[in-house]
Amino acid sequence: MNKPLPNEQLRSLMLQRGVSAEELAVKCGIDTKSVERWLSHGRVPHRQNRWTAAKLLDADETYLWPSILARGARGRTTGRSELIELYSDRASVPRETWLRLLGEAQNNVDVLVFSGAFFAQVQPRIAEDLAERARDGVKVRLCFGDPASAAVAVRDNEEGLAGTLPSQIQASLIRYRDLLEVDGAEIRLHGTTLYNSLFRYDEQLVVNPHVYGNPSSLNPVIRLQKVDGGLLFDLYCAAFERIWNSAVPWPGVGQ
Repeated sequence: MNKPLPNEQLRSLMLQRGVSAEELAVKCGIDTKSVERWLSHGRVPHRQNRWTAAKLLDADETYLWPSILARGARGRTTGRSELIELYSDRASVPRETWLRLLGEAQNNVDVLVFSGAFFAQVQPRIAEDLAERARDGVKVRLCFGDPASAAVAVRDNEEGLAGTLPSQIQASLIRYRDLLEVDGAEIRLHGTTLYNSLFRYDEQLVVNPHVYGNPSSLNPVIRLQKVDGGLLFDLYCAAFERIWNSAVPWPGVGQ
């Protein structure tokens, strides 16, 4: 049996609008546990409750509950259904979102970056947390840029980093060296052009596209979820797999 997926669209909008589960329950005339089931188990409420919730949150009910879309319209809207949130820049992604995604992952955590320095800045215990997830059975794969690769040199020049990107990568790698001793965790180095930084947590994906000449922190971020018939989640995950398969294991510091 497939594990029920949480309703991230509903959760995100409630946080943005400052609406609690209790407030939404009162507005709909139901108990709070029903709203919590909408959030944690992806339950679809009755029509009147959908309309009430959508009006309160100033949203389209088909955005909050994509499964209600008519079968004939589904093919035209699955892309929108995959989209959980769009952020104008990376700093706009709440720290709590990163922590929750990692904490809730049960099967896969995949990371594709060049240096990924910010990843540790918003999660100071990231190496320890990843080790804990790996010990719990989560498959952890971290793919950093090869400091000696041409792709890293090109990106360094494009962003005007004056030759500092390789050292940024080395500094980031040091944070994760203890993961090399943890079963279920792998670290590899890639030399490919990085069109997007990718962060996968089971069936959710955070994509940080790269814009020529811009530091990645100033570029938008897209949060996606895997849905039946969707293409975007699988498109980015396939790109990760291609890069991962061509990457080489990182031997560790001083090896």
